[in-house]
Amino acid sequence: MEHLFTPFHLKGLDLKNRVVMPPMCQYSVKDKDGIATDWHFVHYVSRAIGGAGLIIIEMTDVEPDGRITDYDLGLWSDDHIPAIKRIVDACHSYGAKVGIQIAHAGRKAEDADLPVAPSAIPFDQNSKTPRELSTQEVKDMVEKFRLSVQRAVKAGVDVIELHGAHGYLIHQFQSAFTNKRTDEYGQELTKFGREIIQAAKSVMPDEMPLIMRISAKEYVEGGYGINESIEFSNVYQKAGVDMFHVSAGGEGPIAAAGKPGTHVAYQVPLARELKQALKVPVIAVGRLDEPSLANAVIGNQDADLVAVGRGMLRNPYWTLEAATILQKETVIPNQYVPGFPRNN
Repeated sequence: MEHLFTPFHLKGLDLKNRVVMPPMCQYSVKDKDGIATDWHFVHYVSRAIGGAGLIIIEMTDVEPDGRITDYDLGLWSDDHIPAIKRIVDACHSYGAKVGIQIAHAGRKAEDADLPVAPSAIPFDQNSKTPRELSTQEVKDMVEKFRLSVQRAVKAGVDVIELHGAHGYLIHQFQSAFTNKRTDEYGQELTKFGREIIQAAKSVMPDEMPLIMRISAKEYVEGGYGINESIEFSNVYQKAGVDMFHVSAGGEGPIAAAGKPGTHVAYQVPLARELKQALKVPVIAVGRLDEPSLANAVIGNQDADLVAVGRGMLRNPYWTLEAATILQKETVIPNQYVPGFPRNN
């Protein structure tokens, strides 16, 4: 039976276990230039030493005004490649595989003088009203995603993740709640995401998997649900997505009627439904910090990989501790062996 420490294989990606460090913004760029710093290096490499099978570097943006804040990572220039490569190479040396999340914040770009979006609809009453992208600008944006993916490949990553969740630009285009366009990108809500997928695949090695993070449910009146997300994910899968990272929400203020519960694993049913409907590998995420729970998600075949976010922020060695608690075999660095009890 599969469990959290069973190896996982997808195309050219071989993981030693099913534990994923999901992308979590650090807002730690020093000079607003988008270049990763020593903080990012220590942050990611410590989780590789801590046993994670796959580390996905945080939301990394395709243009300066595509960042949530000016302190986010970027890949709009070749100048960004060396710092990312340094992180990737070090993580590889400790047995972890590395992905990177390529994104654009769209209307949620807080520090942009004038954010851009599919339609001129602000995120909330405290946000700037974005400028609607022209049709040509949308096509140019697809090219910016392609170039950023190409740079990520040059940096040596093992997998690419496109950020189509949490109310950012791809999500904004695929949602009728935020996309009120009348051109081709409004008539076909998945067109923008589909073209980005195809552009990304054009510069990725054939054996490199493409992950897409989606919000499988919108917690806002008039938002889409799991049935709609299965439909657009089917389009994305046919365009070239190999795995989905299943989250939810982020498109607007969460209405009381649709507010998700605070219980653990509240997003796992969404991952399970998508996995079963499309026969596609999925990553489950959301309050899965308890090792026995994370293990059950794999053992019950609800998901193929489990992303542990807050748990890894608290403890870089979460994976090593989980193996000890679950009495599963994993490689503990020799320097740290005295700190872990032997499995019986």
